[in-house]
Amino acid sequence: MIKPTIGRVVWYWDDVTRQSQPNPALICYVHSDTMINLAVFDPNGVALSKTSVYLYSGDANVERPAHHFAEWMPYQKGQAAKTEQLESQLSGQTPTQTT
Repeated sequence: MIKPTIGRVVWYWDDVTRQSQPNPALICYVHSDTMINLAVFDPNGVALSKTSVYLYSGDANVERPAHHFAEWMPYQKGQAAKTEQLESQLSGQTPTQTT
């Protein structure tokens, strides 16, 4: 799971059924791992504020919302998966000593 932090970019969906593309958004405040405040940019680049937005993690066990949510971009999810895999590989190894 990616921890939300201030300044990270996410995709914001106001209405998945009507939007063909998400809006870019900056995380402005973190309430929890799943609740954030955003500065959302509309298709013309105009900023809007959205508070208490659900951050969907992409977990297969959780249904994707249809309205008013944010999610990580595919690239971010891919990088997080690579990092997680590398960390698990490294944790199984013993540290090497330098002389």
